[in-house]
Amino acid sequence: MGAASFDEEYSSLGETEKHADADVGVIIKDKVYPYVQKNPLDVISLTGFYLGAVVGLSLGLLPFTFFKNFNLYLLAVAVFHFLEFYITARYNPGKVTSESYLFNNGRAYAYSHMFAMTETLIECILFPNWKSSFYSKTHCIVSLTGLVLIFFGQYVRTMAMVTAGKSFSHQVKTSQNSDHTLVTNGIYAKIRHPSYFGYFWWALGTQIWLLNPVSFIMFTIVLWKFFNERIRFEEKYLIDFFGKEYIDYSDKVGVGIPFIGMKNR
Repeated sequence: MGAASFDEEYSSLGETEKHADADVGVIIKDKVYPYVQKNPLDVISLTGFYLGAVVGLSLGLLPFTFFKNFNLYLLAVAVFHFLEFYITARYNPGKVTSESYLFNNGRAYAYSHMFAMTETLIECILFPNWKSSFYSKTHCIVSLTGLVLIFFGQYVRTMAMVTAGKSFSHQVKTSQNSDHTLVTNGIYAKIRHPSYFGYFWWALGTQIWLLNPVSFIMFTIVLWKFFNERIRFEEKYLIDFFGKEYIDYSDKVGVGIPFIGMKNR
């Protein structure tokens, strides 16, 4: 019996490895596991440690920080990256890799956040009174609006990943995997591309929360351009994969990002 169980397990593993490019994971006894070679444990553990350190320092230094919004901004960024990996590992283990933290998200992503932090620092030095959520009633309302968008955007993106499950991918798929289905239930029944929608408003929320007018404008332009191009590119393949079913779905459900829709039919 032991030999038979081993043979069955090895057979499942062998069949899965033939489809390594399909990102369906390693199947052992009908359960999906991540590819070990794509998940160096030292990288994953160190990344988790660094994120935990950012969270700890952000909260620990909160009583001593002049502009407390900045601490909570760092906290929001750390939570975002943690959830990208955790939700993928929990609901889509076949596609999880050490890259699922999304730190290697392109130069524009890194430069944008560096610019935002620089603006925050400069404005805190030059306009210390103005750079406060409690400077005026308007400042308070603006800050709270940003905070709401951060929570709302994170919730929508996380729910999108949970609902899509194995059909979710951090990369645009140009070929259809065996586990790729058209998801139209849950949050996808309300928003097309909810993960993009969630990130768009989450990112803008961080800059509103930081009271960064320049970065807010820059984030809006850069993100709108990025998602407009990405959605147009991705939907070409979604139409190839699902045909009229996707066209009908896109006619009924909007993207939720201003002036971005389906323009490639």
